[in-house]
Amino acid sequence: MPDATQRLFHEYLAASARAGSRIALDQLAQQFQPRLLAHARRLTGSADAAQDVVQESWLEIVRGLPRLDDSAAFPAWAFRIVSRRCAKWIRRMQRQRQLDAQLAAEALDPPQQNEGEQTADAQRVRQAIAALPHDQRAAIALFYLEDMTVAEIAIALNTPAGTVKTRLMHARDKIRRSLDLKEKVDERAG
Repeated sequence: MPDATQRLFHEYLAASARAGSRIALDQLAQQFQPRLLAHARRLTGSADAAQDVVQESWLEIVRGLPRLDDSAAFPAWAFRIVSRRCAKWIRRMQRQRQLDAQLAAEALDPPQQNEGEQTADAQRVRQAIAALPHDQRAAIALFYLEDMTVAEIAIALNTPAGTVKTRLMHARDKIRRSLDLKEKVDERAG
């Protein structure tokens, strides 16, 4: 389709979708999905993140479509929604990286306690925590070091409470296995 014809077709689809046509909304999604994905991929640098962002964006687009005043503005409006979602994703990743760095530093170099020297057991626990995947390490640190509840951790990590419980369970298991393995190695060496 020529560019002007294509724009008119998109405007027609947006107007029909605003009026409640499921078929028009499906066609609109088919027309814009690849373009929105490419835009999100350019902004996030990740194909997986782009998929997630665009999926979330479509939810916002579908909810907001009845309030769109000008159907001709649909493309710019949809791209703006994807851009905002990408910015939100980027901010979340930056916060996650900062949290990971803080947790790693905390696990490797904890504040000195009044007892003076750290025990070998405490060092082994810190090493086991440092070896955890970042999501499990964050959950364990918030639960044990910050004394947060599962509900508070869910809010802090923007994760469902069930996911937090699962991460805590897996983290505890990994720490337990790591400590058991180190004890067996120490017994054989001694």
